[in-house]
Amino acid sequence: MQAYIFEKFGREKLKMVERPVPEPASDEIVLKMKAVSLNFRDLLMVEGNYNPRMKLPVVPCSDGVGVVSAVGSNVKDWKIGERAMPVFAPGWYDGDPERTHLRGAIGGPADGTLQQYMRLKAVDAVKAPEHLTDEEAATLPCAGLTAWSALVEKGPVKAGEQILALGTGGVSVFALQFGVMFGAEVVITSGSDDKLARAKELGARHCINYKTQPNWEKEVARITRLRGVDHVIEVGGMGTLERSVKSVRPGGSIYLIGVLAGRSAPVDLTPVLMQNIRIQGVVVGHRRAFNEMNRAIELHGMRPVVDRVFSFGEAQAAFDYLRSGSHFGKVCIRVD
Repeated sequence: MQAYIFEKFGREKLKMVERPVPEPASDEIVLKMKAVSLNFRDLLMVEGNYNPRMKLPVVPCSDGVGVVSAVGSNVKDWKIGERAMPVFAPGWYDGDPERTHLRGAIGGPADGTLQQYMRLKAVDAVKAPEHLTDEEAATLPCAGLTAWSALVEKGPVKAGEQILALGTGGVSVFALQFGVMFGAEVVITSGSDDKLARAKELGARHCINYKTQPNWEKEVARITRLRGVDHVIEVGGMGTLERSVKSVRPGGSIYLIGVLAGRSAPVDLTPVLMQNIRIQGVVVGHRRAFNEMNRAIELHGMRPVVDRVFSFGEAQAAFDYLRSGSHFGKVCIRVD
């Protein structure tokens, strides 16, 4: 089979190698991968900005879907031909994660989904929603579940509440879709009016162009009549955190998910203390939440937003496209 690995850090260091097709142990299954989607975490991992001391080589990517091609002798819950998605952190089934779960996260430090066949324990896979294409299903294990964990597991968001989603990448667009699903009023930002128009079509109530309105927290204050939003999907990191603090209501929640705008910057934390604001880190989610999210997606017929699909041989170009920030929603790779 063919698999992508990086033995040194850098997008240009990605290379395709030949590996034997794995055989399952008694409690394992093997997936013939059908599609993979890219996350900013994958980009950071490949470029060496996530864990520069990580042991290499590694197969990148945490999101993906495949078809069961082999099952171990003791596996009862899976049949050949069923469509399955790997969980992000093997062994994390409910509750708070343990360090051992996160140390085994796929796509780094453990091998990820950007390979033609993938072996995993049967309990570390969940069934894909039947109505989704392979590319749509491939977006769920990491990006989809991260947004769900923030708004549902850590929230929970309630009908009539207000959500601020920063940007129009994968997690933020999922947050928009889930927010609409639960009857929330969604405010979203982007530097592109075209992307904001697409967000409006998905149900965003208010759209803010942060290039023409760089002090976008003031627009959030206007929209909310100085109250502030109930929830903030914070994917910018320290570069946008202070504006998010100014955008959330007293007692509201900021879900710290990404570091697109920087890892370090001076931030005045006084409002956090004085206004009882919660800043909650979110690292994807556990298997129970994954299954519950999938049931909700099936019930509502929701379809993840896929911006562009690359072939398996175009993995380097797919990472370059993700780095450009041109996408709306998810960037996927079809595993040929």
